[in-house]
Amino acid sequence: MLKYLKKQWKYLVAKLTGRFNENADPKVQLEQAIDAAQTQHRQLKEQAANVIAGQKQAEIRLNKKMAELEKLNGNARQALIMASDAQKAGNAEKAAQYTSAAETIANQLLTVEGDVESLKTMVLDSAQASDQAKAAVQQNSRVLQERISEKSKLLSQLEQAKMQEEMNAAMSQLTETVGDDVPTLNEVTEKIEARYAKAKASAELSEVSVESRVLEIEQATANVEAQSRLSELRAELGLDAAPAAVETGETAASEG
Repeated sequence: MLKYLKKQWKYLVAKLTGRFNENADPKVQLEQAIDAAQTQHRQLKEQAANVIAGQKQAEIRLNKKMAELEKLNGNARQALIMASDAQKAGNAEKAAQYTSAAETIANQLLTVEGDVESLKTMVLDSAQASDQAKAAVQQNSRVLQERISEKSKLLSQLEQAKMQEEMNAAMSQLTETVGDDVPTLNEVTEKIEARYAKAKASAELSEVSVESRVLEIEQATANVEAQSRLSELRAELGLDAAPAAVETGETAASEG
C-alpha cells in the first residue's frame, strides 16, 4: 500500500510539474535558472575560500611548529653544552640538572617533530584541495559566463518566437469565421469575383448586340446599293417599263 501511495504521489508531482512548465513564462524561468546558477557559483566560491583558508591556517601552524622546533633544538644544544661545562668544572649537581633539562627538551623535540610531520602532510593535502577548489571556481565561472551569454541569445529567440506566434495567429484569423453573421475573407472574395464575372459577361453580351445592329445596318446599306445598281442595269437594258407595268397591273388588281 505504501509503495502504491508513493507511486501515485510521484505521478501527481510529475503531472503538476508538467502543467506548471506548460503555463510558466519562459523568460521568468530563464531568470530563475540564471539566479540559481549564480547562487551555486557563490556557494562554490565560499566553499573554495574555506578550503584555501584551511590551507593558510595549516601553513601558519606549520611555520609556528618549525620555529618552535628550531628553538627546542637550540635549547637542547645549550643544555648539553652547559651540562658539559658544569661537569668539567666539577659541579656534578648542575651537570645533572642541565642533563635532565636536556632530556626534557629532547622529549619535547620528539613531540614537536611529530607535529611538524603531521602538519606537513596536512599542508600538502590542503594545498592540493586548494588547487582543486580554485580550478573548480574558474571552470564554474566560465560556465556561468557562457550561461549569461546564452541568456541574451535565448531572450532574443524568445522575442522572435512571440512575434512569429502573433503573426501566425493573425494569419489564421484571416481564414477563420469571426462570427455567425460575418463571412470569411475567402467568401467575400468569391462573391466579388462572381459579381465581376457576371458584369463582364453582360458587357460582352451588350457588345454582341451592338455588333449585330452594325452588321444589320451595313447589310441594309449593301442592299440599297445593290438595288441602285440593278436599277442602273435595267435602265441600260431598257427593262425599266416592264417592271413598272407589272407593278401597275398589280396595283390595279389590288385596288379592284
